[in-house]
Amino acid sequence: MKIDIINLDAKTVGSLDLADEVFGVEVRRDILARMVNYQLAKRRSGNHKTKQVWEVSGTTKKPYKQKGTGRARQGSLRSAQFRGGGVIFGPVVRSHAHDLPKKVRLLALRVALSAKAADGKLVVLEKAETSSPKTKELAARLAKMNLANALFIGGSELDTNFALASRNLPFIDVLPSQGANVYDILRRDTLVLTTDAVSALEARLK
Repeated sequence: MKIDIINLDAKTVGSLDLADEVFGVEVRRDILARMVNYQLAKRRSGNHKTKQVWEVSGTTKKPYKQKGTGRARQGSLRSAQFRGGGVIFGPVVRSHAHDLPKKVRLLALRVALSAKAADGKLVVLEKAETSSPKTKELAARLAKMNLANALFIGGSELDTNFALASRNLPFIDVLPSQGANVYDILRRDTLVLTTDAVSALEARLK
């Protein structure tokens, strides 16, 4: 699969052959859904917590005697039926993460890249580098390229000026090649890969 390489001035500077086994696989929505659920579950903090009966502060004395009062028998004022009592079967601190086979995770990344390529939403950039960290200058260049909602994936190390200039732009994300993931690819309209990123992803996913 051949694609044009452009620069930040929206000019074509060459072409590149993309590997079909990375950018041309069948688009499977079920695999993408499994991977997104896996990523979002792993990100959840899981720190929601309610106090159970044994954790509530208060007396351990029996409120009143068992028989003869005409009221329902009670053993503790910390029980769930009393105000300020514990919660029965409430949430506890836990991890929401679940397992997903490594082969499925790698396949999901291939599918996400292929989906962008199939939709015509994949752009290959010569270099994600700017001479100045000014957001206004980068915004003007991105407007010329019609990129308002995009994820930029660079090489193993990001250009400092480009990262600084882009961080105040809404709907523009920048990641190094090793940080490429399905959720961030799908949440942005356009995927922009540098030539270094293409090489790194093909080496990782072939």
